[in-house]
Amino acid sequence: MTESGTIASLDWRGERGSGDLLIRGPHAFDPSEGLDRECDIVIRGGIVAEIADAGHGELPGGGEEIDAAGLHAFPAFFDPHVHLRTPGQEYREDIESGTRAAAAGGYCGIVAMANTDPVVDDPAILTALRERAEGEAVVPTGFVGTVTRGMEGRELAEMAALREAGAVAFSDDGLPISDAGVMRRALQYQHLVGGTILLHEEDPSLTGDGVMGEGAVSAALGLAGVPDVSESTMIARDGALCLYEDARAHVQHLSALASVEAVATAKAAGARLTAELTPHHLVLTDDAVRSLDARFKMNPPLRTEADRQSLIEALRSGVVDCIGTDHAPHAPHEKEVPFEVANLGVIGLETAFAALYTHLVLPGVVDLGLIVERMGSGAKLFDLAPARIAVDAEADVALVDLDAEWEAGADGWESRSANSCFTGMRLRSRPVITIVAGSVAYRRREFTMKVAG
Repeated sequence: MTESGTIASLDWRGERGSGDLLIRGPHAFDPSEGLDRECDIVIRGGIVAEIADAGHGELPGGGEEIDAAGLHAFPAFFDPHVHLRTPGQEYREDIESGTRAAAAGGYCGIVAMANTDPVVDDPAILTALRERAEGEAVVPTGFVGTVTRGMEGRELAEMAALREAGAVAFSDDGLPISDAGVMRRALQYQHLVGGTILLHEEDPSLTGDGVMGEGAVSAALGLAGVPDVSESTMIARDGALCLYEDARAHVQHLSALASVEAVATAKAAGARLTAELTPHHLVLTDDAVRSLDARFKMNPPLRTEADRQSLIEALRSGVVDCIGTDHAPHAPHEKEVPFEVANLGVIGLETAFAALYTHLVLPGVVDLGLIVERMGSGAKLFDLAPARIAVDAEADVALVDLDAEWEAGADGWESRSANSCFTGMRLRSRPVITIVAGSVAYRRREFTMKVAG
């Protein structure tokens, strides 16, 4: 896979920063560049012009200065798996609110799924979305087209036309592609037109009417469970098809040990298969469902501690390629109902880094560098270069206060929806300023900027 563009080449209302910016005194940390020190970051025309010793950076021609002493500067994150709900479901989220939430989470780019209303199975719909993003998106945004018409899983969408209209990938996310013959044809087209296919892996005949992970907790609660083989058997099938067709596919939101094993087996055989994890599957287990709070209802469901530990190990070992949030906004009337009938999904853009830092990095379970790298590497799925802090690189930087302590949701959300599974949880660390292509896309109110010179 080759990286053929920068994140800022996606659709958004911004452009490469025309002004100059000096980030004064952060601890810059970019594992990919071997950068780990206090410094000044000088940005000119949207590009990192200099990484100077702390206190020695200058903008002779003037510009803006951010006092970042005490903050960490990371390469800004990239989310390959977001639901923006435009068109047709804007009461949950829209392009502006969803991308604002992304910026607040330290993201410099996202990719939006196609299960909207109508679904994105027509080049005209895709073109309209891209045009809206050019006027509304706070951070660069890519849009995927569906794999099948109407996401019905029977007839392929016009994948070539969607690709020509600017689709960065294809997905029926929210629904699986149950028919193996349809999946094989989709991979044949992917091989011809490029992009990749993002897979929601689930066998409906095994999922049945399940509403949570199958196991001791579902039995104790008397709730129908979803067995892990519903996910893992589909991964095994599609890994074999990818290998057979020499095509690319990406498994979204792994949830179980059996799924990790299926991905590892496919990769070992030579399949061009990648995979992602979500913060909620890395941090939570099905024990959270004992509360019967629908904020813990998602698809795939939360599973056991043994499954969670296998996901963490997959993150460490490289079986999993990136972290995506599966940011899925829902309105209160869709979540504040009995667990069995509540909608599936949680928001996650604004809590992703903090949840992982609090529950994995601080206890010493996972290195900070690994989290930073995997929260940006999703860009590679779309042949984009991940953000990095290096001279001549696009200036995509997340400034994070690692010492910040906050209660998730206590001061509201940038997202239009509030269905976070971390609401009320005390978290450590918080993105406070996000810079995209040299321009400030988000700044918490307590941080001010001044004229440099």
